[in-house]
Amino acid sequence: MKLENLKYTDSGNFFLLAGPCVIEGEYMAMDIAEKIVGITESLQIPYIFKGSYRKANRSRLDSFTGIGDEKALKILRKVADTYKIPVVTDIHTAEEAKMAAEYVDVLQIPAFLCRQTDLLVAAAKTGRVVNIKKGQFLSPEAMKFAAQKVVDAGNNDVMITERGTSFGYQDLLVDYRGIPIMQKFGFPVILDATHSLQRPNQDSGVTGGMPELIETIARAGIAVGVDGLFMETHPEPCKAKSDGANMLPLDLLDGLLTRLVCIRQAVMSLGSKDK
Repeated sequence: MKLENLKYTDSGNFFLLAGPCVIEGEYMAMDIAEKIVGITESLQIPYIFKGSYRKANRSRLDSFTGIGDEKALKILRKVADTYKIPVVTDIHTAEEAKMAAEYVDVLQIPAFLCRQTDLLVAAAKTGRVVNIKKGQFLSPEAMKFAAQKVVDAGNNDVMITERGTSFGYQDLLVDYRGIPIMQKFGFPVILDATHSLQRPNQDSGVTGGMPELIETIARAGIAVGVDGLFMETHPEPCKAKSDGANMLPLDLLDGLLTRLVCIRQAVMSLGSKDK
């Protein structure tokens, strides 16, 4: 998959990675995908379905991790084949790269693992697009080294995702200066508008969040000129089995994307007038 081959890339819109935090079942994944495809088709937004086949980074041992690797990966492939869209999922070890690449189009490197050389190289060697999430502990400038590892392993199809920087023990901040800084590396830069609002390290062992600010984060990112947006969404976030505190209710997605497209058009219009 090449980003330039995504449907509606000539629309001038940002592209979107969106879906549930984790695959909870086939009906849930297909239902979410169908609704988002309908919205993105209407707004002409290039779209990649997101779903983790397994959650490896959990605070507590009793936290939900998945329905089984092969079962979840097959559901992701069914989403791709049914709706003719690419799909993205996280991988956590070098051994997972080849397995996941048989089912998905984009391999995502979690933020905590963005410096893991063996993981980046294994992902690169699959030939899939590699989306590297910026570590909460890294400067934007340092991400060029993570991206370069993928390129040096023979794969130029790299994306970088901003997802906030640690601010104390239980908060994250988005430094929007990092978006143009990372764009200078020559790769598409994505803003994760949901994980940027996490409240990690809670006493309960369950990550908190501020989903009411998702639109604020996303609006600012579009205004700055980010190439793509990442959002996790669920029909009922309060019942989600993972990261429900950060996800956007699915019924709010249409209105949000409609407003973001308007901002994008205004930014593009202002840019063309400056030339």
